Amino acid sequence: MESNPSTIQEQSPSWLEITMEVHSVVPPPHKSTIQKLKTRLKETLFPDDPFRQFKGQPTKKKWVLASQYIFPILHWGPNYNLKLFKSDIVSGVTIASLAIPQGISYAKLASLPPIVGLYSSFVPPLVYAVLGSSRDIAVGPVSIASLILGSKLTQQVSPTGDPVLFLQLAFTATFFAGFFQASLGFLRLGFIIDFLSKATLIGFMAGAAIIVSLQQLKSLLGITHFTKKMGFIPVMTSAFHNSQEWSWQTILMDFSFLVFLLVARHVSMRRPKLFWVSAAAPLVCVILSTFLVFAFKNQHHGIGVIGKLQEGLNPPSWNMLQFHGGHLGLSMKTGLVTGIISLTEGIEVGRTFASLMNYKVDGNKEMMAIGLMDMVGSSTSSYVTTGAFSRSAVNHNAEAKIAASNIVMSIKVMVTLLFFMPLFQYTPNVVLGAIIVSAVVGLIDIPAAYHVWKIDKFDFIVAVSIFKILMQITRPKTVLLGKIPGTDIYRDLHHYKESVKIPGFLILSIEAPVNFANSTYLNERVLRWIEEYEAEDPMMHSNSSLRLVILEMSTVSTIDTSGVSFFKELMRTMEKKGVELVLVNLVGEVMEKLQRSNEADDFMKPDCLFLTVGEAVATLSAKIKGQSSNDV
Repeated sequence: MESNPSTIQEQSPSWLEITMEVHSVVPPPHKSTIQKLKTRLKETLFPDDPFRQFKGQPTKKKWVLASQYIFPILHWGPNYNLKLFKSDIVSGVTIASLAIPQGISYAKLASLPPIVGLYSSFVPPLVYAVLGSSRDIAVGPVSIASLILGSKLTQQVSPTGDPVLFLQLAFTATFFAGFFQASLGFLRLGFIIDFLSKATLIGFMAGAAIIVSLQQLKSLLGITHFTKKMGFIPVMTSAFHNSQEWSWQTILMDFSFLVFLLVARHVSMRRPKLFWVSAAAPLVCVILSTFLVFAFKNQHHGIGVIGKLQEGLNPPSWNMLQFHGGHLGLSMKTGLVTGIISLTEGIEVGRTFASLMNYKVDGNKEMMAIGLMDMVGSSTSSYVTTGAFSRSAVNHNAEAKIAASNIVMSIKVMVTLLFFMPLFQYTPNVVLGAIIVSAVVGLIDIPAAYHVWKIDKFDFIVAVSIFKILMQITRPKTVLLGKIPGTDIYRDLHHYKESVKIPGFLILSIEAPVNFANSTYLNERVLRWIEEYEAEDPMMHSNSSLRLVILEMSTVSTIDTSGVSFFKELMRTMEKKGVELVLVNLVGEVMEKLQRSNEADDFMKPDCLFLTVGEAVATLSAKIKGQSSNDV
């Protein structure tokens, strides 16, 4: 294995005549188990290497950098200027115009008092402005998490029969959601979110949007008795079964405002500079509908209204958190589910706008920021919040420069809480339903779904995503390679039609790590490749026609003990067939494990290891020719 490089000239056939320098294969540098574990943990938990900024810095500078890392506001705060402030004022006021009606609407969706939605748009954004790393995220309640929170809790507690207990459980679930989110970030487990594929998120968002929209039929049609189930059939059955409760006044108002909101959204999408049109539309609908109801006394004609809302800032709610009793399990499960959903949406929103503006968002820091935001929110009468896509899109289009736009939004919400709450007393429920429907329509991303369908039909069928991952692990691809004439390049025979097979050689590429889940399959598949090779030509029925099986292993990043056994068993099988097994381009970890298992020195022979397929073919072709000459 330490031999000097040598030069080999292939003799047959004529198109193989290429002078080849063969390089020796050497084992990787020795590393102790502790060193390997340290390296693996570093790449798993600290892939961004956050500690590199501290190297070579004096102690005082390290403390400053650490403070800025934990509290990003200390990084951008000292450089904040009037130009940035003007941009953040515009974006903050704009998103507040959207956040106020959405906050009220989403609280109703969660079966919570409408005022809680406004509370959730005041304190949490302030926390995110201090801890968050995204410039574009606008924080507040979101439709999907609100629906899940309300539906989970109403399974055991009635929001109308026992409103105090329901509110206590909502705040407790919010605390557990925040604790779970912050724990993931603190333990550097952000990679868990990566298990949710893009196709899964697209399908989930679209499905959730449809469910949320169906739930609004109650307020859009003016129905009093409506099912609590979320399935399509129960909802539609309930809507038509109670058709006698439909209110034409409600339907007319709903249709008018929904069309207005959808047109405003369409205008802003077609012309991004008119972002303020879709942002201001919900607040315009609230003001206009409130005036109409008040002026014409429509609350006496079948149109339900919000009612009187409490004035003042968020009251403390830490005394309402329930960490004992029979509903603790319900709060924990609800918090876990809503925490995952809201965290996934927030991270996805942050990454989307970061990629558009060419800056990086630290997923683990975002998890801690969102988690602490929910934990603080649970103690200040707020429920689960995250980076909302609709608000963040408006914030981005308004050219927000820094997270300070969330502070501006909070100030506007604070002013509303202090002075303008009586104005919402006559706001009709129907306009809140229209606002929710117009917001969640944007979650149905048809172009993205078509793109997924066009690229990968299996990814499009979201239900089989996990099955697909399991199939990729347990049934990895093995590819038959051939040589591109006139070169030293070996590629997939089915992909590159000009590539040709080398007589007497079966060259395969294993395109996955080898482990307990796929070692048996790989053994069977390689043997089947051999059978197929010999069955291609009647002249190849004899085992002597196939002399060598070369496994190209550049994509085999790791193996376990089952993988080691696979190679040993395959080599024994090859020996019985009179075929030699050759391994090419082993990565360090794989080579080290195979060498460690080679106690009897009957495995990993130096003449069976090569750096490239070209070098292996050149050397072994010369060896075969030499053996043939000796036999003659």
